[in-house]
Amino acid sequence: MCKVVKSLFLKPLRKKSVYLFANEIPDQHSYMRTAFCILLISIVLSSLALAQHDSFNRVSPKEAGFNPDSLDKLSSFLEQSGTSSMLLVYDGKILFEWGDIYQRHTIHSIRKAMLNSLYGIYVDKGIIDTSLTLNDLNIDDIEPSLTEYEKSARIADLLKSRSGVYHTAAAVSESMAAQKPDRGSHKPNETYYYNNWDFNVLGSVFEKITEKTIYEAFYQDVAVPLEMKQYSGSYDTLVADDNNAPIPETDGFYQFEKNKSKYPAYHFRMSAHDMALYGTLYLNNGRWNGQQIIPTDWIEASTTSYSVTNPHMDFGYGMLWNVINENENRIGKSFYHTGAGIHMLAIYPASKLVFVHRVDTEGEYDFPKENLYKIISLIFKAQEGS
Repeated sequence: MCKVVKSLFLKPLRKKSVYLFANEIPDQHSYMRTAFCILLISIVLSSLALAQHDSFNRVSPKEAGFNPDSLDKLSSFLEQSGTSSMLLVYDGKILFEWGDIYQRHTIHSIRKAMLNSLYGIYVDKGIIDTSLTLNDLNIDDIEPSLTEYEKSARIADLLKSRSGVYHTAAAVSESMAAQKPDRGSHKPNETYYYNNWDFNVLGSVFEKITEKTIYEAFYQDVAVPLEMKQYSGSYDTLVADDNNAPIPETDGFYQFEKNKSKYPAYHFRMSAHDMALYGTLYLNNGRWNGQQIIPTDWIEASTTSYSVTNPHMDFGYGMLWNVINENENRIGKSFYHTGAGIHMLAIYPASKLVFVHRVDTEGEYDFPKENLYKIISLIFKAQEGS
């Protein structure tokens, strides 16, 4: 058995001290040698089994232009931050990982960035026409129902969160509700408001036109080509009126609040690992293993700023993505989406970097929002020469 261990595992690992220990156990204690070999095999096989859940190669911090000591400081901060997992992927390879990157839990508003890819794919196929209006699609809602003026909003306006429809919606936070304009106060495409009604209706419109669920389409068109490991397309339904309803342990779930709107929110539950694959697809301009999954021009259009969201930081909103605009202080634009202000998926093309940050919000958690800004600061301070 020890010969098997030596030939399969010990030589590639080049752990001289382990190799000698396995061979220097006296023959009269062969049972101890056998027990040790069994233990060693189980450890290595466990490592190999874990590796099968991983679609990334690794790159050293030095090769990626990061300071290892600075990344150690980042690790120390993560220990007490409330983070559940974090990944940094450089040019398609993991340079830093922390926590359980395979754990699935709710990604909150980053769901909108997931829907972006599906619209890009089906617009390219000629199945979805973004010039169609709500009236063309026979979209209405519970009382007070939509006005004819509101029904003139196009799919394109909803994608930019500029519909001018300020109906109540499912999964709206208190801060979003407090900022919601009055009904009829703006024309379609006149102004930006981060609007869950727009986002929820986009999900229902996608399913109506394609006759596919969001979760099945995402699995077939995105997860399978990217070889995602934890996402399998399973989904369920949650009625939010029931305060005791547990979050389904599926890859996604529809959240209905039927006293607010007929259109549900569509939540995703994903691992940091699979989210990093998705971010890397966008870093690669939609191309994966020689196949164009998402059209490059769709990604360019989606990550172009159509609305100013932070004039001081020069941030904007594209189509289901937040945009950090290129300017005299930045080499190229970046784009990202957050969830509940503490989850983040960010793509920094000029740095060849994808950043994923997760907090397990499905149970008790303590993660002050300012910690996310601290983490981002530590990441860029870790770059060589910073």
